[in-house]
Amino acid sequence: MNLPEMTRKHLLILSIVSALIVLSCIPLEMARAMTWEQIQEKSEVHGGLIVHLGCGDGRLTTALGAGGPYIVQGLDTDAEEVAAARAHIKSKGRYGNVSADVFDGRHVPYIDNLVNLIVVEKLGAVTMDEVMRVLAPGGVAHIRRDGKWTSRVKPWPKDIDEWTHYMHDATGNAVAHDTVVGPPRRLQWVGSPRWGRHHDHMSSVSAVVTSGGRLFYIIDEAPRFSILIAPQWKLVARDAFNGTILWKRSIGQWYDHLHRLKSGPAQLPRRLVAQGDRVYVTLGLDDPISVLDAATGETVATYQSTAGTDEILISDGIILALIGGESAPSATAKSKREDLNDSSGQLDGKLVALRAESGEVLWRSPYSVVKLALAMNEKYVVLLSDDRILCLDKSSGDLIWRSEPVARAEKFPVRSGPTLLLYEDVVLFAGAELAAENNRTWKVEQNDTLTALSIKDGTVLWKAPHPLSGYASPEDVLVAGGRVWIGETTSGHAVGKFVGRDVHTGEVVSEFDPDVETYWFHHRCYRGKATERFLLMSRTGTEFIDFEQKHWDINHWVRGACLYGVMPANGLLYAP
Repeated sequence: MNLPEMTRKHLLILSIVSALIVLSCIPLEMARAMTWEQIQEKSEVHGGLIVHLGCGDGRLTTALGAGGPYIVQGLDTDAEEVAAARAHIKSKGRYGNVSADVFDGRHVPYIDNLVNLIVVEKLGAVTMDEVMRVLAPGGVAHIRRDGKWTSRVKPWPKDIDEWTHYMHDATGNAVAHDTVVGPPRRLQWVGSPRWGRHHDHMSSVSAVVTSGGRLFYIIDEAPRFSILIAPQWKLVARDAFNGTILWKRSIGQWYDHLHRLKSGPAQLPRRLVAQGDRVYVTLGLDDPISVLDAATGETVATYQSTAGTDEILISDGIILALIGGESAPSATAKSKREDLNDSSGQLDGKLVALRAESGEVLWRSPYSVVKLALAMNEKYVVLLSDDRILCLDKSSGDLIWRSEPVARAEKFPVRSGPTLLLYEDVVLFAGAELAAENNRTWKVEQNDTLTALSIKDGTVLWKAPHPLSGYASPEDVLVAGGRVWIGETTSGHAVGKFVGRDVHTGEVVSEFDPDVETYWFHHRCYRGKATERFLLMSRTGTEFIDFEQKHWDINHWVRGACLYGVMPANGLLYAP
């Protein structure tokens, strides 16, 4: 039928207007599917495990995580759709780190706190509680409902804690403010390598820390079939909740991997710190501190004035770098090159304070510092210099007080050193005068000295016997539940009694023997650590000591690497 020209124009305009009216009733998100780039921008997830719920033919599944450090899994209730998704993933060459599987439509088949990003196109019978259950803290769910995309973020629980330094934080008290960590009952994830390189030589793990839901560690990744093969030291970043590898950086010259008896220099774990979105590390024995982006591993800055750093502490935006001698080789490097024996633990170098953000030097201390005997809080820096504890103003480096001489070992072997920590207004110090040479023996009922000093003026508040603890490692001093805990753990023949003292008076407020058999042929060769609920001792494997119930939970099957040990954080126990 021929219509007049004007009528055809009216119909065309009417059709366009009608189409606009119809489209205006459809959300933009239905007009086009979300792309990976849009999802990534909205979620701000940088690596980890992605789950695509209701993956259909797998086209979006295949695109998810492209070009990044992700593991992706699509789930659907329709077996034919899953088969199509697998075929599409394979056709794009992504099958492996991307996969698809069938699920029952109700239960998301993952352990709690595992997934970083869930993209939900068909929620079906899956509840939001189930979605949030599998999300890791900080994880994001993108859900499509009624044609609209919404997002939910899983908040960081208040009852779990990070572990940013070797001894938890800059105060030196190796106690996590974490009430979720408990005796191990299941695996969260397992990463490679499964084994260290050799039991009788240098430990394969030098340092481990965690911050912002990421795990950072220094490890020798060389093949383990022969210890004579040159080492391949790497700084590795993983997702803390599912173990996905995020990035790696090569480490230059490191300590001798043929070092005897598996432990290694006690200072090595103090070369790695993570806070927020930054990692602070020495990428070689004599190297300065490098500042890395925690998400990508890229170098943000290098503070050349810190070349030769042996120990790093960070608090409130201030870095303390304990640096080697005038020519800037670190003390650890010198002991490696000379005779593998740091005879006194007294460094030639000095302490430098810098702004963490810029590397600006705030002050330099003229005082020598004994290895491992350095801590700071929001106001003060405390250190051992020769045989005295010194307290410095954190902002200026000015000396506030110098203590009377304290009991300490005459010499510290490479594997060990003193223990110094800050807790509230008290400084606690154990000088290992016997343990430095005898904590690889079967001797029992021998004591060093534990000294408590006032942070205000350095006066001695109290002294108490400190039984031999640790094995080829610094001694244990832990403040948990408001009490100072010490125990005799070096010898397998020791009873293993633990004593809790009042922090300010030294009065014994708790004392108890093990309620289970704790004998093991020798200690696991690393420092004990703790949470606010448990002391985590290392005589048998990982002993969880409930100091309120006075009960031991022995776990022979869980132990950490020599030198470093285990790390209680993020509601989990990490056993490298």
